[in-house]
Amino acid sequence: MQFDSFPHRRAVTRGFRLGAPRNAVLTTDGTATLFLRSAGPTDPVNHLWRATWQGSDIVEEKIVDALDLLGDEDETLPDAERAKRERLREVSGGITGFTTDRATSSACFVLSGRLYYCNLLTKQTERIGDHTGLANPIIDPTGKRVAATQGADLLRFELEETDSPTFRTLAKSTSATESWGSADFIAAEEMRRYNGLWWSPDGHQLLVQRTDVEPVPTWFIGDPANPNKPPIEQRYPAAGGNNSRVRLFLFDLEGMQEEVTWDYEAFEYLARVNWSSHGPPLIAVQNREQTELEIREIDPATGKTSLLTTETNPRWVELIPGLPRMTEAGLLHSVVDRDSDTRRLELLTPRATVMTPESLHVTAVTGTDETGISFSGHDGDPASQGLWRMTWDGTTSKLSPSGSWATGVAKSGAKIITVAKPDAAASKTFIYNTAGDHQTIRSFTELPEVAPQPIFLNEAGWNKIAVLLPTTLPAEQLPIIMSPYGGPHSGRSIMAGSSYITEQWFAEQGFCVVVADGPGSPSTPSNEQVIYRDLASGPLSGQVDALARVISEFGEQVDPERVGIRGWSFGGYLSALAVLERPDLFHAAVAGAPVTDWRLYDTHYTERYLGLPQQDRAAYEVSDLIHRAEGLQRPLLLIHGLADDNVVAAHTLRLSAALLAAGRGHNVLPLSGVTHMTPQEKISQNLLLRELKFFAENLGKDDAR
Repeated sequence: MQFDSFPHRRAVTRGFRLGAPRNAVLTTDGTATLFLRSAGPTDPVNHLWRATWQGSDIVEEKIVDALDLLGDEDETLPDAERAKRERLREVSGGITGFTTDRATSSACFVLSGRLYYCNLLTKQTERIGDHTGLANPIIDPTGKRVAATQGADLLRFELEETDSPTFRTLAKSTSATESWGSADFIAAEEMRRYNGLWWSPDGHQLLVQRTDVEPVPTWFIGDPANPNKPPIEQRYPAAGGNNSRVRLFLFDLEGMQEEVTWDYEAFEYLARVNWSSHGPPLIAVQNREQTELEIREIDPATGKTSLLTTETNPRWVELIPGLPRMTEAGLLHSVVDRDSDTRRLELLTPRATVMTPESLHVTAVTGTDETGISFSGHDGDPASQGLWRMTWDGTTSKLSPSGSWATGVAKSGAKIITVAKPDAAASKTFIYNTAGDHQTIRSFTELPEVAPQPIFLNEAGWNKIAVLLPTTLPAEQLPIIMSPYGGPHSGRSIMAGSSYITEQWFAEQGFCVVVADGPGSPSTPSNEQVIYRDLASGPLSGQVDALARVISEFGEQVDPERVGIRGWSFGGYLSALAVLERPDLFHAAVAGAPVTDWRLYDTHYTERYLGLPQQDRAAYEVSDLIHRAEGLQRPLLLIHGLADDNVVAAHTLRLSAALLAAGRGHNVLPLSGVTHMTPQEKISQNLLLRELKFFAENLGKDDAR
């Protein structure tokens, strides 16, 4: 087989993801599913679709065609939308998100900075107003109005007056550092909170975030390839420095406001906001050390808050997507069960009651209705994530197949489940109606030329090790390439074949490729907290142990004297760390966008694990790479996007300077105009080929294709 076209196909399909159904939403009555999907495997423009049940079958129809709305114009993104897509790691275009009213009879979205309203019953779509530069649209639960941001300002539109819609500026920024209605950088990048607007259930009030970045130092993201362009100014909250001032306000429809009050000095992070129809709005606020999370109830008349409960942890309190929330049964949150080493769901009102079994570890809550909730989690194997349903009497059932990686939502008797299996290159999205019938939503993705064939090795304590071998094994020993992420929040060694497509391609070039998580990776509370005050030792030991296990398991098939390691972001950090710290085991590394000096990374992420650099210098010293520069004995390729606003290019440049000062040869590949993602087709394609060439040259695999 020839695989010359794989890097190009991988690039133009955005990793074989374009054309897949996504952002699926169940209609309130369970008779249909709304979702986004592009027209094909190389088409990045998403449209709004609906799959409607007709008996036991479904009929798919395109509700909104984004290209029809754009006409002959190219899509242009306001700064707020561009920033949000970067935080979401969004690589497509067109309609990338939408919100619906409570009845799912209407939806709104922005496209190219313009606001659109779609009547889902008549399939009529109208542009609302003539404003441009809009972002963050949220339709109210009654479907009568929508709030959106324009730059730093907050606007409200009346949807029932589409012929001549009225709007009101509810909040206008009073300085260049103030903004209304958008999530701040830390919330979106680290807390997985992407909204700054929340409607009341009756649509008469809004909770609105106000952000003032004035205390945050200004950094400059330049473009050395275009010296005629001024650098982009960015307020970046680096570890030990100041955060933005985040406040919350209650607005009525005319713009009258009340400030929501809590102890801002003690709890500077606004972590969660929830306003359901089951009670007053809730907020969850976190202290700077992240050892306490207060859940507070807001009086919607005055903005005053009262404490409901506090979660504490001497290391850090983990933020769980979808929690806390007020439900039909009461206040739902989670609790860490130290005895079973799991996170369990707990109803805190009317009395504290742990609901889920002790063997079941909850990772996110995805939906609620009057009878119960749906959530994701695992029951002992963190490589296999399932979708679960719990009714309010505590009965728990698994909705997805075992030995897979599943996400989705279940409510009102209907379900959406996206399932990835270890022997399949693409996931499938299934929808179920209230009668129990199920169908698959079509996917227009392209299947890669390589078929992932991961071999899983069990490793007690954290996860599985996935090993990828060539389809046809050569007579000679295979060099090994470790391909980790290895850090918190994201596991890579999972039961999903789509996670290993690139690794299988590397394997077909004549390598044994190993994907392993380890201490610090998401699995159980105790394993996640291994990295407390030391981001280096646990993750590196995981790769060392995985390598030893593979060498032991595969014996003469692999060559322990030719081991490479590659990764991006935390994986890039871990790859550089491996060749600096253990050159006896790792013989070449590609480090993409690595964090090399944790003092240059953001507050919420870094301080969660290492504390404040002013107070715990030793934790930063043991975790950083710069002071290890003299230890480089092996080939190292550093890759970094110069427009990266998350892991700024200074990380790579400072490590390179330290290596040069120590007389240690290395390679640096700067990517002009590239952010933390690399969606540009030519760059993505050629980066993969450059990595292959690097490993072929440095691991003695000159015949790699």
